[in-house]
Amino acid sequence: MMILKNATKNYGADDVLKSIDLTIEPGQIIGLAGPSGGGKSTLLRCLQGLEPLSSGTLTAHYTRGFMFQDFQLFPHMSVLENLTFAPMCQDKETDHGKAAKALLAKLGLKGKEDALPSQLSGGQKQRVALARCLMMRPDFLLCDEPTSGLDVATIGDVVDLLRHVHSEGISLIIASHDLDFLTQIATRIVVLAQGKIALDMDPRATKDAIQVLKPYYEESL
Repeated sequence: MMILKNATKNYGADDVLKSIDLTIEPGQIIGLAGPSGGGKSTLLRCLQGLEPLSSGTLTAHYTRGFMFQDFQLFPHMSVLENLTFAPMCQDKETDHGKAAKALLAKLGLKGKEDALPSQLSGGQKQRVALARCLMMRPDFLLCDEPTSGLDVATIGDVVDLLRHVHSEGISLIIASHDLDFLTQIATRIVVLAQGKIALDMDPRATKDAIQVLKPYYEESL
């Protein structure tokens, strides 16, 4: 599991996270919700270790992969090279190309191995970013705004993809402003407002989770 205790994150005089206590069990799909500036992306980055806590502790017993909002694909590398770069850095003796090609085919990207990121659509870049994370075989996949800038049909594809990832035994933590998306996929939603946890709920336990969540957005504005 991952455990945050009294976790605080400051940027100068700005308290972005304020004494957060949060326990995350494996097997869940957790949505981090809340308005812009509420702290959800910062919390996600702290869970990954991309940002150090200003105070408090993070205990993490599992490996984690991080899918960035803007994909962060290497523009000068092909799709296949993007997938194999990190595994090659860890293990130069293994041919990672076979596993990468199989994963691309599984995600509907067969034939795109030699393409550059600039030659891909937004949805295809999203799948490559996901495949690159999965190449490292994480226990937890952390996703920052995975539906940002995507159309409704592509968002549906992302929901299906992430559900498939979860069915493979990978736990998910997803930061998103999109309540419709989060209520479709999450088994637990944590709302962050003004740097604090305002709500921690199971969206499946109510008939209209969006209506339950909306007031927390309004009160924090």
